[in-house]
Amino acid sequence: MKRIISTLTLLVTAIAPALACTNFIVGKKASADGSVICSYNADDYGMFIGLCHYTAAKHPKGTMRDVFDWDSNVYHGQIPEAAETYNVIGNINEWQVTIGETTYGGREEMVDTTGILDYGSLIYITLQRAKTAREAIHIMTTLTNTYGYNSEGETFTICDPEEAWIMEMMGKGPGSKGTVWVAMRIPDDAICAHANQSRIGKFNMNDKENVLYAKDVVSFARQKGWYEGSDEDFSWKWAYAAPDFGGRRYCDARAWSFFRHFDKSFDRYLPWALGVDPDAEDMPLWITPDHKVSVQEVMACMRDHYEGTPLALDGKDDIGGGIWQMPYRPTPLSFEVDGKKYFNERPTSTQQTGFTYVAQMRSWLPREIGGVLWFGNDDGNMVAYTPIYCGNTVQPECYNTPGADAVTFSDKNAYWVCNWVSNMVYPRYSQMFPSLKAVRDSLENSYFDQQAEIEKMAENLYATNIKACRKYLNDYSNAKAQEMLDRWKQLAFYLIVKYNDMTVKPEADGHFLRTPTGLGARVKRMGYPEQYARKVVENAPEKYAEK
Repeated sequence: MKRIISTLTLLVTAIAPALACTNFIVGKKASADGSVICSYNADDYGMFIGLCHYTAAKHPKGTMRDVFDWDSNVYHGQIPEAAETYNVIGNINEWQVTIGETTYGGREEMVDTTGILDYGSLIYITLQRAKTAREAIHIMTTLTNTYGYNSEGETFTICDPEEAWIMEMMGKGPGSKGTVWVAMRIPDDAICAHANQSRIGKFNMNDKENVLYAKDVVSFARQKGWYEGSDEDFSWKWAYAAPDFGGRRYCDARAWSFFRHFDKSFDRYLPWALGVDPDAEDMPLWITPDHKVSVQEVMACMRDHYEGTPLALDGKDDIGGGIWQMPYRPTPLSFEVDGKKYFNERPTSTQQTGFTYVAQMRSWLPREIGGVLWFGNDDGNMVAYTPIYCGNTVQPECYNTPGADAVTFSDKNAYWVCNWVSNMVYPRYSQMFPSLKAVRDSLENSYFDQQAEIEKMAENLYATNIKACRKYLNDYSNAKAQEMLDRWKQLAFYLIVKYNDMTVKPEADGHFLRTPTGLGARVKRMGYPEQYARKVVENAPEKYAEK
């Protein structure tokens, strides 16, 4: 029995962070090639962000580092710089350590508004200092206990080529300069997911090898009056971030949808994902998949809209997706009609994604070759993931474009070019998405087809000249990213010509057809898709009936 004191606290994240990020995790014995895999959709409205880079460096004793909030760029203060920092490209460092996150909020009184470190700064500072996932956990908890943690409750994915971990962390309130936290190693043969709802329940405090936690993780909750009972019965999430309707339907449902791809019996947890039944069976933190999971399958899961489930956004049961069954919905999630509140589903794939990645970490290769961050700069469903190797020191121009920002468009910038295409496709999804998907899949397939050959060449270079190996992979990564950008521009031009004015221009063998006199061939007027036509008639059966 959970002996949690007080009523369920309304999460800080009730609406805003509940819109945010998604992480999937695959252990090395659960993956198809023996790699550790993890993924991250960084979701936030108006977020303009590219592929970050921090150069490896050595720093004199006494060097201080300024800390700016990752979300707002507000200055928080200074901390001592490490004597040595490592190369970081995106969310992976030169040692193949990868860190992602999702915000779940939890009890708002636990936020330390005076803390120096926010969750984003903590991630990138740690990536510059850690050689392993375990070392990253030690660094993150030591830093926040020393300088304070200025963020809400957070779930972190922390991986290296050998281990995958999930860690949840919260502050202790304003001025506390401390955190409570728990970290659990994901079994090598298991997969895990989190999506803006605290996921760690009970944990074995005697398993020192696979479970790490703050010494006062239970006593702090007791002190605050949030828990009474034995240590072994303590549940992190029920004490600090109890799942409410939104935590289950908007958030845990994304984890449920991921798991069901790899466990045919996982629909037993649908009542939990629906969020209504208070007695529904909770989902496990991880499962053993029914087959080995590939990088490509994780990419597909990052593009999920609950297809084939009762939560699907396919237009069959509502008109929210518009004429062409867009599996996206306008925000905010909740809306009101005649005083009654309603909500939209929140799938993994969402229009507010700023960047997305699937990280592949492989222990049997030299680290410069083993770590690949498959990266995209928009909604994962609408982009081709391009390979970025962990030793790269120069970003592709399209992921780090001078002059481009949240209010300045550039056709040299992947965020803007990809969003340009996405925003053409969203409202006419069933009509236009097949054209985008064909280009996306063709590019990605070519990257995977080339991967073995590219990495074999890199290994040959590595044996004689490590710097040449790094440059070779960096040049390759940048070339593929720029190739993607060029192809996406072509796609934009193609879409406006092909689908202009809600018609479709006929083509053959990759060319638009012309009449014998050289004009464009007559367009096809597609009209309503059948299921939407029926909804139009059902809504006004006499108004549009021909007399």
